[in-house]
Amino acid sequence: MSVEGFVRACALSELEEDMPRRVELDGVPVSVVSTEGEVFAIHDICSHANVSLSEGEVDDCTIECWLHGSRFDLRSGKPSGLPATRPVPVYPVKIEGDDVLVSVTQES
Repeated sequence: MSVEGFVRACALSELEEDMPRRVELDGVPVSVVSTEGEVFAIHDICSHANVSLSEGEVDDCTIECWLHGSRFDLRSGKPSGLPATRPVPVYPVKIEGDDVLVSVTQES
C-alpha cells in the first residue's frame, strides 16, 4: 500500500508501547516506535556504531543504542550524548485506521 510516498510499515495494533519494531521499507532499515501516545519512525542504524537501534531501549521519547549507550531523540534524530555526534534520519508517519504508514523518501 502506498499513499503519496508513504508505505505501510506495520499495523498499529502490532506495536507495543516503548518496544521498537524493525521494518525494512524500500531497502531502508527503520525502527517504528509507539511511545507517549505517538508513533515515530527513525533510521534503524546508529550513526556511531552501525548497529540496530531497534534492539535498544526507549525512554522519554528517545531510543538508546544498546552497544555504547548513545541516545537519539525520536522526534529529531539528534543524539543527546556521546559517543554519537551525528543525528540519524527520522521519517514522517501517518496513521490510517490500523495501518502505520511511513515515508522514507522524505525526512522530517
